[in-house]
Amino acid sequence: MIKYSFLDLAYVTEDATIAETFDKTLESAKHAELLGFERFWLAEHHNMDGVASSATSILIGFVAGNTRKIRVGSGGLMLPNHSPLVVAEQFGTLATLYPNRIDLGLGRAPGTDHLTASYIRPDFYENAQNFPKNVSLLQQFLSSENKNSKVRAIPGEGVDVPIWILGSSTESSVLAASYGLPYAFASHFAPAQIKNAFDFYKNNFQINDVLQAPYTLACVNVIIADSLQEAQRLATSFYMMFLGVIRNERRKMQAPIDSMDGIWNVNEEAMVRQMLTCSFIGTKEIVKRELSNFLNKIPCDEIMMSCPVYDLEARKISMTYFSEILSELNV
Repeated sequence: MIKYSFLDLAYVTEDATIAETFDKTLESAKHAELLGFERFWLAEHHNMDGVASSATSILIGFVAGNTRKIRVGSGGLMLPNHSPLVVAEQFGTLATLYPNRIDLGLGRAPGTDHLTASYIRPDFYENAQNFPKNVSLLQQFLSSENKNSKVRAIPGEGVDVPIWILGSSTESSVLAASYGLPYAFASHFAPAQIKNAFDFYKNNFQINDVLQAPYTLACVNVIIADSLQEAQRLATSFYMMFLGVIRNERRKMQAPIDSMDGIWNVNEEAMVRQMLTCSFIGTKEIVKRELSNFLNKIPCDEIMMSCPVYDLEARKISMTYFSEILSELNV
């Protein structure tokens, strides 16, 4: 049985304030919980007008505190931006407040541009090279065995906080396999290496006390509507967002338009579509068929839905259809 989950970036639309955006994030999480989604993750990003999930651990607490049972976590928290001790304290606090509901997904990238990364942490790129070491240090701070150390995470020590390795290349699969941790792949924006990464991870996984078998999660984009035309129209907000990444234009999420003709050139369209290969856009029937094909080619234990659309109600419709599709595929 394939579990299904949701990734949110607290997208700020051009007609909304950040406070309203946080309300939409919570509404999405409540809807996900109602539909039986396994987990609701938030991703750390910085210096982006259209993304408000920069203080990731605070948003996780906000969502967990206003839901009942869905797991809430980071997808991911960019560890080179942070002290492993502080991360252990923050997520230890969250997991103490919301037992058995908090996940800690770790990424290696800055989640922003080079200049902003240097402001977050002047030694970011040096620290990124120490990512495996810092994952180990974080595990140490969260372990009960650290109680006799001179430096301790309180709260955090001995608290159950499942750690995931996130990645978008085969490099991340090496670490996830060697550490024997669950592995989430960011195929929603970097699809090229997912099959090779999953194959390496599964073939080289080291069994340990945390996980007895490899566990894979694939994140994909999903936009479902009652007509193909409407789904494609909703997707234009998504396309314009990624076009802004290519052009280095930071702005809030734009309202959908009827066509991208004249908005992007041929090269830009090709770049956007290459980044978004793992996107499923259409009616429920179309998406079900394409998702089934994807899962046959790239088997995974869990599939995570990213739904970057402008309208909250349209997002909830996509989430509802997605949950129905997974329930049907799991029969």
